[in-house]
Amino acid sequence: MNVKELRELSLDELQQKRADCREDLFRLRMRKAVAQLENPIRLRQLRRDIARIETILRERARGPKEPGQHE
Repeated sequence: MNVKELRELSLDELQQKRADCREDLFRLRMRKAVAQLENPIRLRQLRRDIARIETILRERARGPKEPGQHE
Protein backbone atom coordinates (compact mmCIF):
# COMPACT_ATOMS: atom_id res chain seq x y z
CA MET A 1 0.00 0.00 0.00
CA ASN A 2 1.20 3.49 -0.84
CA VAL A 3 2.27 5.85 1.97
CA LYS A 4 0.11 8.63 0.55
CA GLU A 5 -2.96 6.37 0.70
CA LEU A 6 -2.14 5.37 4.28
CA ARG A 7 -1.80 8.99 5.43
CA GLU A 8 -5.32 9.69 4.15
CA LEU A 9 -6.84 7.02 6.41
CA SER A 10 -8.30 7.83 9.81
CA LEU A 11 -6.79 6.56 13.07
CA ASP A 12 -9.37 3.78 13.39
CA GLU A 13 -8.87 2.72 9.78
CA LEU A 14 -5.09 2.59 10.26
CA GLN A 15 -5.42 0.46 13.37
CA GLN A 16 -7.80 -1.90 11.58
CA LYS A 17 -5.46 -2.08 8.57
CA ARG A 18 -2.54 -2.90 10.89
CA ALA A 19 -4.54 -5.69 12.55
CA ASP A 20 -5.53 -7.10 9.14
CA CYS A 21 -1.93 -7.03 7.91
CA ARG A 22 -0.69 -8.76 11.05
CA GLU A 23 -3.33 -11.45 10.66
CA ASP A 24 -2.39 -11.96 7.00
CA LEU A 25 1.30 -12.14 7.95
CA PHE A 26 0.54 -14.78 10.57
CA ARG A 27 -1.40 -16.86 8.07
CA LEU A 28 1.37 -16.60 5.48
CA ARG A 29 3.97 -17.66 8.03
CA MET A 30 1.87 -20.70 8.87
CA ARG A 31 1.60 -21.61 5.18
CA LYS A 32 5.35 -21.18 4.82
CA ALA A 33 5.90 -23.61 7.69
CA VAL A 34 4.00 -26.30 5.79
CA ALA A 35 5.57 -25.32 2.44
CA GLN A 36 2.38 -24.08 0.77
CA LEU A 37 3.47 -20.52 0.10
CA GLU A 38 2.81 -19.35 -3.47
CA ASN A 39 4.28 -15.85 -3.25
CA PRO A 40 7.11 -15.52 -0.71
CA ILE A 41 7.64 -11.85 -1.57
CA ARG A 42 4.24 -11.12 -0.01
CA LEU A 43 5.81 -11.72 3.44
CA ARG A 44 8.23 -8.84 2.90
CA GLN A 45 5.48 -6.59 1.54
CA LEU A 46 3.30 -7.20 4.59
CA ARG A 47 6.14 -6.55 7.03
CA ARG A 48 6.91 -3.28 5.29
CA ASP A 49 3.24 -2.26 5.19
CA ILE A 50 2.98 -2.89 8.93
CA ALA A 51 6.09 -0.79 9.53
CA ARG A 52 4.69 2.05 7.42
CA ILE A 53 1.40 1.98 9.31
CA GLU A 54 3.14 1.96 12.69
CA THR A 55 5.35 4.86 11.63
CA ILE A 56 2.31 6.93 10.66
CA LEU A 57 0.56 6.04 13.93
CA ARG A 58 3.66 7.10 15.90
CA GLU A 59 3.86 10.38 13.98
CA ARG A 60 0.23 11.13 14.77
CA ALA A 61 0.74 10.28 18.45
CA ARG A 62 3.61 12.77 18.68
CA GLY A 63 1.46 15.54 17.31
CA PRO A 64 2.41 18.33 14.94
CA LYS A 65 6.09 19.21 14.66
CA GLU A 66 7.02 22.71 15.75
CA PRO A 67 8.87 24.94 13.28
CA GLY A 68 12.62 24.95 13.79
CA GLN A 69 12.58 21.70 15.76
CA HIS A 70 15.24 19.22 14.68
CA GLU A 71 15.18 15.49 15.21
